[in-house]
Amino acid sequence: MIMPKITINSQQLFYAFRKNDTAVTSLLFLHGAGGSHLDWPLALQRIQHTAVYNLDLPGHGRSALPGRDSINAYTDSVAAFTEKLKLQQFVLIGHSMGGAIAQQLALRQHQALARLILIGTSARLRVAPLLLDSIQTEFETAATFIGKNAWGSNAPEQMVARSQQQLRSIDPTVIYGDYVACNQFDLRNQVNQIALPTLVIAATEDQMTPLKFGRSLAESIPGAELSVIEGAGHYIAQERPMEVATAVATFLQNNIQKF
Repeated sequence: MIMPKITINSQQLFYAFRKNDTAVTSLLFLHGAGGSHLDWPLALQRIQHTAVYNLDLPGHGRSALPGRDSINAYTDSVAAFTEKLKLQQFVLIGHSMGGAIAQQLALRQHQALARLILIGTSARLRVAPLLLDSIQTEFETAATFIGKNAWGSNAPEQMVARSQQQLRSIDPTVIYGDYVACNQFDLRNQVNQIALPTLVIAATEDQMTPLKFGRSLAESIPGAELSVIEGAGHYIAQERPMEVATAVATFLQNNIQKF
């Protein structure tokens, strides 16, 4: 795996890169609010016949500050990233806020974007006002709340603890901006204009973006497929890496002739 950095509009962004010798398409991974490239399990990054670009969004992980406070602004950065690397016919895989960014980029009719995979996300990502306030005033309390509600009932304690540690390593102002961006995001009247093959992955124990929202998203995007993961919470890919990787690999294989 190669771990380069790239400068986009005077801001240094980090991404991990992995290429299979038989790669026929590229996957670009976008993590969720308060996340980083570490959110994506190896099972997803090792899908056959792919090259993987695993980006730390501005202000997250190893990328430089600042973050952003709107989905449009994050989408601008992702679009610039794909253009600078000259990605062609790539697949965008977004979790939660990353899924919102993916939807927004698809609606811009980005010519190099070929497929969407939307995980634990929705056409609207409303955030409770109390949570927004607590991120600013009682960050530790907010981080604990997010940690408790982000996982399914059978998630390993070590995994939950590691994610809480990672969340606390992100600048609170970046996390606040993420949740403001999510709260303002609403494409319910536009997602029916997405004209790309799309896979929506949702989980039965997701408390942050419940299954009904994933189902509604899949029903709203013409021709979209829905894969439901039983017993997982919001961090679906981390809790059920092999199931998610299988769903993604099957979707790519079924669409490979269209690339």
